[in-house]
Amino acid sequence: MSESTKSPIKDKPLRFPGQSLEEERRKLFEDKLETPLMLAVFFVALAAMEWWRFLWKQPPSPIVFTVFAFLFVGFAIWRIWKMRPLVRAIKQGIEGEKAVGQYLERMRESGYQVFHDLIGTGFNVDHVLIGPAGVFTIETKTWSKPSRGEAKIRFDGEQLLTGGREPERNPVVQARAQSSWLKGLLAESTGRNYDVFPVVVFPGWFIEQSNDCLRNIWVLEPKALTKFLANAPQKLEPDEVKLASFHLSRFIRSNEQGRST
Repeated sequence: MSESTKSPIKDKPLRFPGQSLEEERRKLFEDKLETPLMLAVFFVALAAMEWWRFLWKQPPSPIVFTVFAFLFVGFAIWRIWKMRPLVRAIKQGIEGEKAVGQYLERMRESGYQVFHDLIGTGFNVDHVLIGPAGVFTIETKTWSKPSRGEAKIRFDGEQLLTGGREPERNPVVQARAQSSWLKGLLAESTGRNYDVFPVVVFPGWFIEQSNDCLRNIWVLEPKALTKFLANAPQKLEPDEVKLASFHLSRFIRSNEQGRST
């Protein structure tokens, strides 16, 4: 009689960069594209079968199935075409988060702990850095660049403009909300008050701003982050970094365990 078995992995692994977007893309396919594609294939197969019966002098009824096949193929093509911009945007977001995440992994050599895709209630934090300069939440915005003209973002400390226009969702407000949430989470978990600094990074964009804009939030191109961290004063001792990292790791694994049950 075989004995029951269980996985040798005790803890759930930490999340990887862009995991939320990967999950969103998979859900998008399952909810919006999988059904029409399966129906299209099904009715094409039925139509082919009926035509085969017709050619081989079997009692045929191909017209009805052919009509259904064309209808569902058309529906599938329409749905796929409609979803293309969203799929493209999600794919671009995944690539951006992975690129930034791989870049942030280098910060481990400088004493930083790096976490990716931290899940909150109804939102996620793309990346978290915990190290000598403090605790940082990092929101990655992989915005499409204009085909012509300069790819420049202007930031005055509150308002963020691209091409003279303000985005529908202000990432500055989003980043500040994320840092506030993480600050509360760490305070509740560790019993200590960690200052959490918000950062927004825009891969491939030029950021135009004054030094006064950088007091409460950093809006940067990812490669500038290393310089900013190197110039920042030390705020955390190694034991404080270890404590915050341990509690955040425990929160992530507990959260993943709850999501998988």
